[in-house]
Amino acid sequence: MESSNLKAKADNFNPEHKEGPVAAAIEKYTAKLPSDLFLWAALGSMAISATLKVMKKDDEALFVGQWPAPFLLLGLYNKLVKMEGYEKDK
Repeated sequence: MESSNLKAKADNFNPEHKEGPVAAAIEKYTAKLPSDLFLWAALGSMAISATLKVMKKDDEALFVGQWPAPFLLLGLYNKLVKMEGYEKDK
């Protein structure tokens, strides 16, 4: 009984599916960035990582080598915001 009541509350919590103020502010500023910025950041970090590896700085190379995936995910978020979020309403 209580679990169905909890589900009903959750289903009616945000019926208009509006973003909160923090997400709206992030979308507002993120939408201004060009999407290819994140692609170039990922490629640049791969090049820096390879350079560090050649210079035998293995720890630094591994550290910087972990950056491309987050950059690409941020680029994907940026593209989604532009397609479905902030700019869609304009």
